[in-house]
Amino acid sequence: MHEDSAHYPPVDPVRAGIKGLCPRCGQGRLFNGLMTLRPACTVCGLDYGFAEPGDGPVVFVAILAGAIVLGGALWLQARFDPPLWVHFLLWTPLAAFVTLGLTRMIKGVLIDLQYRNKAGQGEIDRG
Repeated sequence: MHEDSAHYPPVDPVRAGIKGLCPRCGQGRLFNGLMTLRPACTVCGLDYGFAEPGDGPVVFVAILAGAIVLGGALWLQARFDPPLWVHFLLWTPLAAFVTLGLTRMIKGVLIDLQYRNKAGQGEIDRG
């Protein structure tokens, strides 16, 4: 990552990531559409080439969404004992919305944290 020569007020990476905002200026958008990362910030010009969240967001989402949906389904089954089609109609759309919403937010937070902590590709020290 290149050194940042511009002076910007500090941006909270969690708040900016959840909102999908630029990690440097906190004004520009981080995403084009739902999950596609923009090439650069439209406000401050920060190149998002450093951003590589990898599979991190998906792992967190699988754990969180699984706990929410499975916990809700188990509670509903134990409390009311509905037929299987009720579970299907209720939990399938909820799982889709929870995973899409959480993936975007967690991806934004991880990218903003990468910028804040100057995280980069791991290298072997052969020195």
